[in-house]
Amino acid sequence: MAGGLLHIDLSALASNWRTLRDAAGGAQAAAVVKADAYGTGIEQAVPALAQAGCHTFFVAHLSEAIRVRVVAPGATIYVLNGLFPGTPPAYLEHGLRPVLGSFEEIEEWAAFCRAQGQKHAAAIHVDTGMNRLGLTVPQGLTLKDRTELNDFETALLMSHFVSAEESGNPINLRQIEAFKAVRETLPGISASLANSSGIFLKEKPHFDLVRPGYALYGGNPLPDQDNPMRPVVGLEARIVQLRWVEEDDTVGYNARWLALGRRRIATLSIGYADGYPRSASARGRSGEELLAGQVLIAGRPCPFAGNVSMDLITVDVTEIPERNVKRGDTATVIGGALTVDEVGRRAGTIGYEILTSLGRRYARTYRGRQA
Repeated sequence: MAGGLLHIDLSALASNWRTLRDAAGGAQAAAVVKADAYGTGIEQAVPALAQAGCHTFFVAHLSEAIRVRVVAPGATIYVLNGLFPGTPPAYLEHGLRPVLGSFEEIEEWAAFCRAQGQKHAAAIHVDTGMNRLGLTVPQGLTLKDRTELNDFETALLMSHFVSAEESGNPINLRQIEAFKAVRETLPGISASLANSSGIFLKEKPHFDLVRPGYALYGGNPLPDQDNPMRPVVGLEARIVQLRWVEEDDTVGYNARWLALGRRRIATLSIGYADGYPRSASARGRSGEELLAGQVLIAGRPCPFAGNVSMDLITVDVTEIPERNVKRGDTATVIGGALTVDEVGRRAGTIGYEILTSLGRRYARTYRGRQA
């Protein structure tokens, strides 16, 4: 009954985690499962990762962490987006660890631990160049003098790369050196810097723990090289209707696509309400080379024709013999040559956005589910 069919390979997910673990040079490998495990489903992805050997998870929000706790009762779970005022009791109730990124957050967590009479664990985030969250490097260098650190367990010191996917970007080395400087002032505390791409940098900034995210789900952590990851997500959409349009006819909202000659159009039951970006729309004339979306039908690439609408996408299937495409068939939206990175490129965005926008209307199937 569903217009879109989303296939998720949990065995590939587990395999990718093992590949990243092995590349981490002996450091512990965690898993970032924020944004509903990058669209694949926390309740399905986390148990698969746990059975593969992953014991530490990172999420963005407290609500996500509580979902992870339900399916991973013995795991260590960190919440990246900081400590909201008044939330420490929820962390204690569910056995979670905040990532503290300001002196105000450190003070609130320390006061809560003092009131409880227990040293509860937390991470401290030092910003080495992103300028989003975290203590500045000068603030980080003063942490050793902060008496609040006596009131709780600093279980992890962390930072985050700005451009690890650009292996030659000089900011990587600057961040590594800044992070090392802060770490040296806090001996004995585990440290974490590397995300998916950071694991593969020649400097090997693995420290004690790496935090892969995107690569777990099949994204390429090495954009200028072949992808070492297995694909995890496949997406198909059903063909609702086929029609011929005549020369000079337009297709879709705002008449942005013009048929040069008679063209056959297939309408797919998927749209931006399903998380497929409207920026992949094809605006121009048939036959032109446009940076726009494609699907695979009968094994052949078929370009979008017109704007992506809320529930439908129209594609040009003129080059496929009529007998090879019919109503009810499926088109491959993600899969084969249409990797998540390629789909993102064609939409003028990144594969991260494609994955994390996967909608809830799809019929989801899971392969490699562990008993």
